[in-house]
Amino acid sequence: MKVVILILLVIPFFSFAQKVTPNTPDEVVEQMKKHLTCDWLSETVDVYKAGDPQTPLKGIAVCMFADMPTLEKAVELGCNFIITHEPIFYSHLDGTENLQDDPVFQQKMDFIQKNKLVVFRFHDHIHMTKPDGIYEGMIEKLGIRNYSVNGSPTNYELPKQSVKNYAETLKEKLGLETVRVVGNPNMEFTKMGLAVGAPGGSRHLQMLSSDDVEVMVAGEANEWETYLYVNDAAYQGKNKAVIFVGHVKSEEAGMDYCAKWLTGFIPGTPIHFIKNQANFSTL
Repeated sequence: MKVVILILLVIPFFSFAQKVTPNTPDEVVEQMKKHLTCDWLSETVDVYKAGDPQTPLKGIAVCMFADMPTLEKAVELGCNFIITHEPIFYSHLDGTENLQDDPVFQQKMDFIQKNKLVVFRFHDHIHMTKPDGIYEGMIEKLGIRNYSVNGSPTNYELPKQSVKNYAETLKEKLGLETVRVVGNPNMEFTKMGLAVGAPGGSRHLQMLSSDDVEVMVAGEANEWETYLYVNDAAYQGKNKAVIFVGHVKSEEAGMDYCAKWLTGFIPGTPIHFIKNQANFSTL
């Protein structure tokens, strides 16, 4: 009886339905919607940002930021459908009305049009689906699943160590040259909170105010919000610190997870995950 129950539980995760090779980006997106655990929002940033969704599909490139090097790499790999997590035209809603005469925008758009690329943003729904795909990828990348507190994707009980030592661990795991540490680098901790991307200062402060979080690993924040709060907390002698790893590297493994997820139900189409190059350097 136990074996039968296990088989019944496993079946939903391995689709035995006939897989149909998509012919267009639009057909890929329709398949994505079917394999999410959440309903598709009527108002969302997850829309096409450039190109014709009915373009014949050649290959799929998945990335965090669809910057110029990533678009060029996609073309080199023979991909004409780009699935990006974050905006492509420099603002949350990708408004281009004020960019029409901008030479940077014009050159990027010319490249997209010349190569007949189709760009789709996949942000809201990969976070909404269960489990959150971005967190799943990052948890795997950081190797922290076994340290989760009651299965939480955001709260962890790590072996006791200093902030400085853990920052070095993160640099190695994420392939970073630098990270930003706010608070005392020599502070020892066990309670870690994970806040990927840029959820905003209020979300950061909510996490940091909890007794369950001593160190927060985060993407990015305004310096007059999270930075100021943590510096004040440290000055007051509170056991609080933040390690900022940058927006790209705090979520990028989630888009690698997305590419692998797509291979489970998109047959016959090349799918590539493209890492972003560092978007700044330190001197």
